[in-house]
Amino acid sequence: MDVKFVLVTGATGFIGAHIVDALLARGIRVRGATRSLAKGEAMLQARQKHTDLLEFVQIDDFANPGGFVEAVKDVDGIIHTASPFTYDTKDNEKELIIPAINGVRAVFEAASTNPEIRRIVLTSSFASVLDANRKAPPYFTYSGADWNPLTYEEAADKATSAIIAYRGSKKFAELEAWNYVRDKKPTFDLVVLCPPMTFGPVVHPVSGIDKINESNAMLWQVASGAPLPVARVPFWIDVRDLAAAHVGALLTKEVGGKRHTPTAPETFSYAKAASIIAAEFPDLTDQVCRDEQSIDESYGLDGETASRELGFAYHTFRETVRDFVSQGIHMRNSK
Repeated sequence: MDVKFVLVTGATGFIGAHIVDALLARGIRVRGATRSLAKGEAMLQARQKHTDLLEFVQIDDFANPGGFVEAVKDVDGIIHTASPFTYDTKDNEKELIIPAINGVRAVFEAASTNPEIRRIVLTSSFASVLDANRKAPPYFTYSGADWNPLTYEEAADKATSAIIAYRGSKKFAELEAWNYVRDKKPTFDLVVLCPPMTFGPVVHPVSGIDKINESNAMLWQVASGAPLPVARVPFWIDVRDLAAAHVGALLTKEVGGKRHTPTAPETFSYAKAASIIAAEFPDLTDQVCRDEQSIDESYGLDGETASRELGFAYHTFRETVRDFVSQGIHMRNSK
């Protein structure tokens, strides 16, 4: 598909900023939607050679369609990555689920006011695919055909943990998108990506290593000698590969209407990350925790289809850990 001007929501976030860079590298104009124009300005300052292709708009309330109507003017594609994310909730429905659904609805309703938009790519999550109660044997492989069976009532229940409620917010926000396209039959089609844990170097504005995104913070804990976290699932993806997957999803005509689960072919654990850090960074060898962790290899996740259909290759876990930790050390030492 020939796309010349893309709106990226969540553009100053961990994943969004990498998507912005991947689009700019192809000479595609980008309008970034952000809650913080200061972060947008910081991104512009760091991308001097692309200032003619990059602009930012502030969206204070992602549930408000009005703000998006202005943001979608003149664009011909949208990548929607923004979604509420917090484990510190008192009301799952009000703080996680409804904002995620309303954010999707606002973007899609605004997109419907611009007939030039041909496709929306939505960042969902493996959380909307995973059935936490499904256990092997026999061995099984999750794919874009699978859905988390969690009900709305279960996710919204105040007694439900924020982790489960977050999974629900991703599922029901994604369903909102599919239902909108099915029921309203807009001029645009939809491609959804459902990635697992996402690691890798940061290119978005952060004030220090203590302000990095949740998934990388876990890797930095490992590098800092903290006790090893336990991975909830053994699947992961490098943020640079996820950005490439988004661009492929936007530009590849044939994948309209598809749901993909981009994930690296090798599984991970934080013990595996620790052994990589110990080998790659001699100064950290003695401080990283060397406890053993087993990796659950009893089931899989299909990342091969996304790689093939969206036209990108995966980094190794060693490359991802090395590149992020190297950056983290630099950020720590430059304070």
